[in-house]
Amino acid sequence: MRTDTGQVFRLEDYRPSDYLIPSISLDFRLSPERTVVVAELDVERRRGVAKDAPLLLDGDGLTLKRLEIDGNAPAATDYEATPDSLVISKLPAAGRFRLTIETEIAPAQNLALMGLYLSNGVYCTQCEAEGFRRITYFLDRPDVLSIYTVRIEADAGQAPLLLSNGNPVDKGRLEGGRHYAVWHDPFPKPSYLFALVAGDLGRVGDSFTTMSGREVELGIYVEHGKEERAAYAMDALKRSMRWDEEKFGREYDLDVFNIVAVSDFNMGAMENKGLNIFNDKYVLADAETATDGDFANIEAIIAHEYFHNWTGNRITCRDWFQLCLKEGLTVYRDHEFSADQRSRAVKRIAEVRTLRAHQFPEDQGPLAHPVRPRRYREINNFYTATVYEKGSEVVRMIHTILGADLFRKGMDLYFERHDGEATTVESFLKVFEDVSGRDLSQFALWYHQAGTPNLAVSVSHDPAAAVLSVEIEQNVPPTPSESRKRLMHIPLAFGLVGNGGTDIAFTDVDGATIEDGVIHLRKRRHSIRFSGVAERPALSINRGFSAPITLTVEQRPEDLFFLARHDSDTFSRWQAFNTLLSDALITAFRQIRGGKAPEFSGDLAGLAGAFAEDVSLEPAYRALALTLPGEADVAREIGNNIDPDAIFSAREALARLIADANGEAFERLYAALDDGGSFCPDAASAGRRALRNVLLDYLSLEPGDTRRAARQFETASNMTDRAAALTVLAHRQPATDAAGAALAAFERRYASDALVLDKWFQIRAAVPGAATVDTVAALMRHPAFSMTNPNRVRSLIGTFSSANQTSFHRADGGGYDLFVDAVLTVERSNPQVAARLATALRSWRSLEPVRQGKAREALLAISEAKDLSADLRDIVERTLA
Repeated sequence: MRTDTGQVFRLEDYRPSDYLIPSISLDFRLSPERTVVVAELDVERRRGVAKDAPLLLDGDGLTLKRLEIDGNAPAATDYEATPDSLVISKLPAAGRFRLTIETEIAPAQNLALMGLYLSNGVYCTQCEAEGFRRITYFLDRPDVLSIYTVRIEADAGQAPLLLSNGNPVDKGRLEGGRHYAVWHDPFPKPSYLFALVAGDLGRVGDSFTTMSGREVELGIYVEHGKEERAAYAMDALKRSMRWDEEKFGREYDLDVFNIVAVSDFNMGAMENKGLNIFNDKYVLADAETATDGDFANIEAIIAHEYFHNWTGNRITCRDWFQLCLKEGLTVYRDHEFSADQRSRAVKRIAEVRTLRAHQFPEDQGPLAHPVRPRRYREINNFYTATVYEKGSEVVRMIHTILGADLFRKGMDLYFERHDGEATTVESFLKVFEDVSGRDLSQFALWYHQAGTPNLAVSVSHDPAAAVLSVEIEQNVPPTPSESRKRLMHIPLAFGLVGNGGTDIAFTDVDGATIEDGVIHLRKRRHSIRFSGVAERPALSINRGFSAPITLTVEQRPEDLFFLARHDSDTFSRWQAFNTLLSDALITAFRQIRGGKAPEFSGDLAGLAGAFAEDVSLEPAYRALALTLPGEADVAREIGNNIDPDAIFSAREALARLIADANGEAFERLYAALDDGGSFCPDAASAGRRALRNVLLDYLSLEPGDTRRAARQFETASNMTDRAAALTVLAHRQPATDAAGAALAAFERRYASDALVLDKWFQIRAAVPGAATVDTVAALMRHPAFSMTNPNRVRSLIGTFSSANQTSFHRADGGGYDLFVDAVLTVERSNPQVAARLATALRSWRSLEPVRQGKAREALLAISEAKDLSADLRDIVERTLA
């Protein structure tokens, strides 16, 4: 485990490596405790580099067994080998040579799950970002592209399956019950995309015919007996391949495409060229074991990793500062895929909710950084919502600014110009400037500048002059290391909604550039005058969430009610209602903190009922509309002096108001949405289940009323309905016999299925209230729980710390004490997972003083721990700064 934290990597310090490695041959002789790796590197000195320049190769915990240069062992004085580096000072003057490196590693001891490790008896790798250096010494950086040939040797009984990147070229039997396979990837790639899998797994096979007529062999490998649960993943893969051809003209380029599902994985999945390795929770699904959310995630993540074949693999990033170039762009692509496969309106709302829940707090706290960071100490800590989700929003804004046709031309030019390269954000923006003739230099600040812009908006109408005046002022709050901000180019989609509910036209406009319903904000203040507007409209602004910003709008409540009922933009219609709910919750929070009972407008409950019964809206949309803003969302809007218990009480009071006012209607609709036991994972069916389960929650608020939830739990024909009913029982009626019986029944039924039992851990970890601290402590001793399995840790500790505001932030600090112990325990084996858990305290300064003090003590306790890893120390020190 690396504990060094001194080096800070800066974007301005980038320089190409002195040496290139055009090709590499790897030979693995696999053994759990003693795997021998022989690497043959063809090395070239770059033109212009001094002949005496040393070759510096990266390592991490390696043992060097053999070193040769062109077949000869160098003198001991000509090189220096440590576990973390290999420096060769005397090299052939010609500048081209073959380097042979033999290392020895122990996959069974690798609990960090980086490099080569064992997962349930299966050898697998994870090399992004810097895991390849745990396998052999190498120039482990994304701008060194090599052609890989890989030979794998293993015991044929223990590992009948031998996979790597590229295409299979040879295989055979060896003495002693061993066998081998050789793979060759003809496309140069960085070391972080290297992959190897060896083990005994079941296979689901299929094929895909590309748009040029080539046949591609498809394989998904899972634990034996779970093959049927990979059918949906295979279907999603084939749909992804076809969609990428139709939407972006991108055809798959190898003869085979393989996916392997493993149970121990730090991330969701990894896009290794031709051999994607997945966390098994994002591959395995059927009606009995997976929720509709699981099916949707599988579809999206299968697509995301496949789309990386072009945006990440064929074109990769020059350095890790450019991480958004592959991740943000590919998130945008998978969002578009899911929107086309499901509901664009529902998908957009879900995307924005995710952005606000995860990225907005990041931008507003001590861990804020630009979409393209300028410095880092530990790159693993920059796989963030800012890089992924905000990075996607930046690409979406390019699409909004240029329009669909120019955006596609820009993407085509990007693929043509940079195929086979490791490139930069500047190169990406340049293709769009070249196809459009536009100057995107101000827009580029979205990549370079941290923080969420806020727009203050006011509206006035002069009926006599038929003029609507809109004043807009932009402000980007200061963030760590950036106190002074530059003005952004913000594309703001809008509409003027008239009394009839349709957008009204205007005859002229001045004060800003407006194109295709989008206001282009480039100055600090814009005074925009719309002429020819006889009636006073309601301003619908940031339609479709055209820019990742916050809004402070001087808007009458009646305008928001009107927009919630009539806005033609589905996102803005949802946003208007969500704003009304959020404002009501903030007011109630302040009333509770002041010792008063919360008061709400009855019109809110009526509007909720109208949404529920509006059959012109798809059920999934209605489910989202009826879902109250989360406790963390409300806390973010309040900003400071947060009391999680008061926010919880405000949400409960508003939920009861809505339920009491609409009980009969909700009961009728709940009954009408019963699917009769049938199940299909399609979007329409999932939407009906989503609405029905939201209604079940409202109908189960009365203390002791477990009838509907218990009945649904007992009769459910699918995991979506069963898990939803269990959640209602456990969260709404935790003290009842029905809740205890359902929890016990669920545990018994799925005791042998770790992924399903994760749902049980999640449900229990999220039960509101102070007592859950003790529940979580007890569950950490459960025989099915393991501190070395990331899925188990995320399901219990991750859920508790990120999705249970009242218990995690318990006033006496008990939640923090448990959290500190858990984080430090996980860190001993897996620093990367521990560091990500620690981000749960990133908003500690927004808490009320007592909790704030205890949260700070928790962070200090982590920071003062002995031999803290670089990953965790980086997060904690930045959070405390």
